[in-house]
Parts: sequence; structure tokens; C-alpha cells
Amino acid sequence: GPLESVSSEKLYFLAHQVSSESGLGMLRDCAVGGASDGNFTAAVGTPTLDGLGAVGGGAHAATEHVEIDQMIPRATLLAGLVTRILEGGL
Repeated sequence: GPLESVSSEKLYFLAHQVSSESGLGMLRDCAVGGASDGNFTAAVGTPTLDGLGAVGGGAHAATEHVEIDQMIPRATLLAGLVTRILEGGL
């Protein structure tokens, strides 16, 4: 069955909080199939979020692209999340 999300719940809510406080609005959550290195960390109970990379589409195809106008907001979210974690916020 699917992995339990309990170990990542605090990290998930922290990401939502950082996004909101940074003026980026609410994050959208979803469950998708596929492979990720995050599967290894989540499997041993390490808090893990996936999908925090570049915003874009067409993965692994000739049409693969990133949305340039989303790079600064995404970097802002990641920097805020890492800062909060390092400050003991998790």
C-alpha cells in the first residue's frame, strides 16, 4: 500500500506556513505515481516532501520546460523552508 504520511506531516505544514508567510499563497498538494529518491528517505521515516523543484512540464520529453517566472518564488519557498528547519522549526 501507499506510504504513511505521518512522518512528513510537520514538514508539510511548515512548508504551507512558510509559503503563506512569504506571500506565495497556499501550496497545492497531490499524490502522484512515479519514482523519486524521496521514496528511500520516506521509507525509513525521514520527513520528506517531493515536488519542490522547478515548476514546469513535459518531464523527460522534447517539450520539457521550466516556467522562468516561477523560479524566484520557488527559491524563496525553499530558502525559507531550509532556514526554518535550521532554526529548529521542525
